[in-house]
Amino acid sequence: MSETPTARIPSLVKKFLMAATGLVLALFVLGHMLGNLQVFAGNPGPLNRYAHFLQSLGELLWLVRIFLLTCVVVHIWMAVLLTLENRRARPIGYVKEATVQASYASRTMFWSGLIVLAFIVFHLAHYTIQIIHPIFKSMEYVDDGHRIHDVYGMVMVGFSYPAVVAFYVVAIGLLCFHLSHGVSSLFQSLGVRNDKWRGRLNTIALAYAWIIFLGFAIVPIAVQWSLHSANPMLPVQSVLNQVQQANAAWNPDQPTPVVVNYNLPAPEASAAKNP
Repeated sequence: MSETPTARIPSLVKKFLMAATGLVLALFVLGHMLGNLQVFAGNPGPLNRYAHFLQSLGELLWLVRIFLLTCVVVHIWMAVLLTLENRRARPIGYVKEATVQASYASRTMFWSGLIVLAFIVFHLAHYTIQIIHPIFKSMEYVDDGHRIHDVYGMVMVGFSYPAVVAFYVVAIGLLCFHLSHGVSSLFQSLGVRNDKWRGRLNTIALAYAWIIFLGFAIVPIAVQWSLHSANPMLPVQSVLNQVQQANAAWNPDQPTPVVVNYNLPAPEASAAKNP
């Protein structure tokens, strides 16, 4: 039987492609997390300006998106090929020993990767394509006289649903579980991990995964906290009330701009006026 073209790809090339695309995606995740944390800047301006800057890149932004999507596809493709290759090469009697030696993270990389992929699809539909909440497309923020997309308000509304937050946090947890092994394996695939550095690099990978998890999870958790706490961190209830009111009269066939009023008194000031 003749080999398929993918079967003829050398193992070293597969590992390098998986490591290289993994590095690109790991760095993207870090940048995306830092951008999201601007929600805590104290006002909608920084996050909305950051999102507007990205959107203003136009065709370049789409090239970046296509590149990242290609990295995702190649990363998963190489993972599948290497998994099949390892199964074909592994003797039956070695299964028990391999299970003991391999970490739980490494043994579940394939399935956690598929769940994360499903989450990415949902996340894109939610905030990028905006088909779950079509009104997101009409949300605008007035910045120094200019109207830009109100991503800050989208975050408030999108994470006001507990089920969405639960799915988000679980998926981010799986992503970071994936990263805790993947970042360490990345160094090995690139040939920079040895016995001396193995423990240190594993620690770095674990620390990186925890930073990413906490950085992403804190945003939806803060939204839920603000929605149910007497001391909100974010103006979630105010944004939600205004968007729900606008949504009742909003027509997707003839959409009108939805502008949230963020010039409201702080919760502390309101409490002082109404003891």
